[in-house]
Amino acid sequence: MNKFKYTLDNKRYHTLNYFLKTKFHEKVMKISLNAGFTCPNIDGTKGFGGCIYCSKSGSGEFAGNKKEDLKTQFRKIKKNMEKKWPDAKCIAYFQARTNTYAPVNVLKEKYESVLNEDGVVGLAIATRSDAITDECLDYLEDLNKRTFLTVELGLQTTNEKTSKLINRCNTLENFEEMVKKLRKKNINVVVHIINGLPGETEEDMLNTVKYLNKLDIQGIKIHMLSICEGTKLAEMYKEKKFHVLTEKEYVDIVIKQLELLRPEIVIHRITGDPKKEDLIEPSWLLKKFQVIDDIDKEMVKRNVYQGDKSFL
Repeated sequence: MNKFKYTLDNKRYHTLNYFLKTKFHEKVMKISLNAGFTCPNIDGTKGFGGCIYCSKSGSGEFAGNKKEDLKTQFRKIKKNMEKKWPDAKCIAYFQARTNTYAPVNVLKEKYESVLNEDGVVGLAIATRSDAITDECLDYLEDLNKRTFLTVELGLQTTNEKTSKLINRCNTLENFEEMVKKLRKKNINVVVHIINGLPGETEEDMLNTVKYLNKLDIQGIKIHMLSICEGTKLAEMYKEKKFHVLTEKEYVDIVIKQLELLRPEIVIHRITGDPKKEDLIEPSWLLKKFQVIDDIDKEMVKRNVYQGDKSFL
């Protein structure tokens, strides 16, 4: 019998499925949207050129078509997903690029346009910690009182050398301060990290999780670095190939990271999900469910659970 309480399907980590079903008492699906935002690290406000791994879609490969209005995007995707989950509720997920990078009146127009769509129980907003103004924070606080709100912040790594290499153009201090500001307003925070960044060691990747484990965050998304066509990372890789984690290495590191994370932290994602036509490396990322299955099997084999070493 599984001793881990945050699961409905014998997982050994705190699944998003468990969290949402426990909170809403029914299936909840995320509808990924492209609201046409840009990014302060692309237009030169904070940096220039964007993060080296960022794809042309701004991590919105599976989001809606930005040429369509948000209501149309939402309804099309929802209709398609209802073939599998006909009675599910929805979280509108503003996924592509930096989704708080606009004046608050623009944000209101975009967020509110889908907030009252049929079946919507919440909003998830992916952004950068340096792209949330005080006025935006006040609006997010208001939203949080009206719906289930999650703000997703891209951290990727705590290694400052790697941060400069990937052109993140944001500081760890700024990130931590924004987490504190969001939590002060009782807003749920989910953090994105990337395993396998160029030059990073296993110790670097574990240190990122150790750092996050000490913060008041509610969820995490663990990605494997994907090298995709059209990115600066692809140019770097073609010029001088660096080590790309094997699937076995990735599984091993993820399990060690899960052991370090407090069990109440929700695992929103545990591997990457690149488009086949864009992916250069690693090819094993295309076998998403095999990777997840291998993590599950290896955790059983090692007899470990999320949080086993969270006191370290």
